[in-house]
Amino acid sequence: MTTRQTKKEVSKVTTSTATAPVAPAPTKRKRPLGHVSFVGAGPGDRSLLTVRAAELLEQADVVITELPEQAALVTNGAEVVEGGVGDDGSTLTHAARARLVVKHAKNGSHVVRLVAGDPFTYATAPEEAAACAKAGIGFEVVPGISSVSAVPAYAGVPLTNRTNREYSVVRVGDATIDWTAYVTSDTLVLLSAVKRIGEVAAGLIEAGRAPETPVAMTRVGTTTEQTTVVSTLADIAVDAAAAGMSAPAITVVGDVVSMRETLSWFETKPLYGWRVLVPRTKEQSAGLAARLRSYGAVSEEVPTISVEPPRNPQQMDKAVRGLVEGRYEWVAFTSVNAVKAVREKFEEYGLDARAFSGLKIAAVGDKTAEAIATWGIKADLVPSGEQSARGLLEDWPPYDDLLDPINRVFLPRADIATETLVAGLIELGWEVDDVTAYRTVRAAPPPAPTREAIKSGKFDAVMFTSSSTVRNLVGIAGKPHTSTVIACIGPATAKTAEEHGLRVDVLAEQPSVEVLADALAEFGAARRLAFLEAGEPVTKPSQKRPSSRRKA
Repeated sequence: MTTRQTKKEVSKVTTSTATAPVAPAPTKRKRPLGHVSFVGAGPGDRSLLTVRAAELLEQADVVITELPEQAALVTNGAEVVEGGVGDDGSTLTHAARARLVVKHAKNGSHVVRLVAGDPFTYATAPEEAAACAKAGIGFEVVPGISSVSAVPAYAGVPLTNRTNREYSVVRVGDATIDWTAYVTSDTLVLLSAVKRIGEVAAGLIEAGRAPETPVAMTRVGTTTEQTTVVSTLADIAVDAAAAGMSAPAITVVGDVVSMRETLSWFETKPLYGWRVLVPRTKEQSAGLAARLRSYGAVSEEVPTISVEPPRNPQQMDKAVRGLVEGRYEWVAFTSVNAVKAVREKFEEYGLDARAFSGLKIAAVGDKTAEAIATWGIKADLVPSGEQSARGLLEDWPPYDDLLDPINRVFLPRADIATETLVAGLIELGWEVDDVTAYRTVRAAPPPAPTREAIKSGKFDAVMFTSSSTVRNLVGIAGKPHTSTVIACIGPATAKTAEEHGLRVDVLAEQPSVEVLADALAEFGAARRLAFLEAGEPVTKPSQKRPSSRRKA
């Protein structure tokens, strides 16, 4: 046996008889703790969210809220957790809600605890934040607009003025309150006082406040359902009951209430509280909804048209190939949907806006031109007058064989488009490839409650933006009630509405949804003024039933 072999055998023996080292057991990695943002959601109007609040909602993994309607603020797909009631339907206590917040944060989530009004003003957020601190969970507080100041402001009632520089806030609820501490002329803001307003008023009068002291009670403030009752301490209990006032409501007591007649700005908007039906998709009517909201209305979208690809895509395929090969001099877009259809076809072929190099681009109107501009292209021709096929033809140059190397126009359009533009271009000497780029088909009927609301007059107005929206809405939901205000975007749409037995109340001067909204607001303002001049209470169309609205 060699020396090398002996050493090897000894090594084997030593290894086999020695105790093998034990590897340390793997440690379980702890999941990092999450973070909690206590975010004020404001008093009701969604547009009163702060910029920081909107940012955090976009970043949230979990949103905990006590008010179901606040779920609409969550648009990033985050999990929405009910923070008002437990699984058994019972109301969560402050401690239970705090445990809920901590539980989700311990899972590593970014939790947004959405709180009505301001998180640290008459809310449970301080207790919940203390629970986070105890659990070692980081948190931040994003102040929100408190209903204490926001609701009176929306009611046109300032809390202070040059003579009243102070105000006190009292949460009534079930508390026993010594009203002698509030006998001065300072403004008094009462929370949770609706059920006990008679008792509160009597207590203030007994303590020394004058019975004729002005009082304003505003329920669901900052929303389009806001209602304000103006009275005095002596009469507020009777007047509030007659108006059907209920919680949530803010009550202001003091001479500042007398300024409401001059400062009321929200409830006097021309379309305040109107429920307006818009026969379009939410995507199409985003700008219109904002415009209507600025006038105090709430819009409800009911799609009447569904856009689908053409039955035979070969025509579009051929046209796009011809465009790339230089077959056309012009491309004429007659709708936003046409722009979208061509763009989708380009993406299918791996093309981009460079394919339009050397071509002239025409748009039937500003909206279509804006859609083209998102492609990085400026339209060469937009009607200077009427934004329609007729208006486009009035500005379209005739074909000149000396100036125009090619005499052909690519016209991508809907399957139901009129022949006006095609005939006009041919008359001007152009050859037209009239191509079906998309089909418009009637959408599915809206839900039964919406159909019933349309037929029974629960909508205050309907805004028709094309003849097809008239035909399709009537087809899928029935005719609007005789009390409903009918607004049309142009003469052709108005004619179709009249053909369907509807009397047109509002006609836009230009074919624009924004101009149509402005025209409806002007109608609403004139209607409101007529009520005031007649000494009658201002009502919405859905609250008044004229004897006849449809044409015979």
